[in-house]
Amino acid sequence: MDFIQNITKGLQEFLSTYIDLDYSLWVYRLLTPLIATFLLPLVFVALIYISFLILYIYKLHRQVILRSVRTDRGFWKVGRKLVAAIWDAHARIYHGYEVVGMENIPLEGPALIVYYHGAIPVDMYYLNSRMLLQRDQLIYTIADRFLFKLPGWGTLSEAFHISPGTIQSCVNILKDGNILAISPGGVYEAQFGDNYYELLWRNRVGFAKVALEAKAPIIPCFTQNLREGFRQVGIFRRFFLKLYNAVRIPVYPIYGGFPVKFRTYLGTPIEHDASLTPEELQIKVAQALEVLINKHQRIPGSIFHGLLDRFRPLRNKKD
Repeated sequence: MDFIQNITKGLQEFLSTYIDLDYSLWVYRLLTPLIATFLLPLVFVALIYISFLILYIYKLHRQVILRSVRTDRGFWKVGRKLVAAIWDAHARIYHGYEVVGMENIPLEGPALIVYYHGAIPVDMYYLNSRMLLQRDQLIYTIADRFLFKLPGWGTLSEAFHISPGTIQSCVNILKDGNILAISPGGVYEAQFGDNYYELLWRNRVGFAKVALEAKAPIIPCFTQNLREGFRQVGIFRRFFLKLYNAVRIPVYPIYGGFPVKFRTYLGTPIEHDASLTPEELQIKVAQALEVLINKHQRIPGSIFHGLLDRFRPLRNKKD
């Protein structure tokens, strides 16, 4: 006992000699909020891998679960619903998530959802979950190719029909009567967009070619306060832009995870018009999406006001 007391006393004397405990405590309290803003995005990464583990376990017990599913065609259905329930619960609790205009998505037939890409497209996880639970409809999704190199992504992509996508594969998805979601801005818009919510599409018209060939309506989609939930650091933008152009993977550090109000708006469908060129259709869709942004988003976006929106009723126009 004396030996332990001597060690404890010696340790206390050492710390008091070489470390200012009051100053260390002050630094700790000062840096805690900063550290938390960078750690919170990891919560969403963890949620993705929890989703992967659930689906992997579900896959391992395929034979047992198939007794209740009965047909191999419905193999992933139960797993998707389970994962969707987890994401939807998180959306409701953490962001007070709502969807406005879900009736604009047809119950049958193809539809192409064109959405604004936030720093992390968590709103599309939420929307897909809500669609699965409320309407039993799955949104097929196009994702950047680098994601498919990540461990576990193969299982997620197989279960939720996520693919890198080509024009022809996207056309085939729509011609089969499915709902498909594409963000023309992609990773570039995710990385270098800001709280002014400008579209960074860089003259991409692939989605327009897909819609014209598949003769599918386009539904513009935007989530209020998306950039207030997660943001990029505001320094070294040029450096990270050059680095991104060199490696073509996300390199711009993200911080946040703020529990701001998320509300996804689905606009009036833009019906197929064979007289339009892809370039003309791209402009028409961009204008429709900008109308949604200007109508429902405070510009520039504010984290503080995004938090206050949790307590404000639904409005058609920004405050």
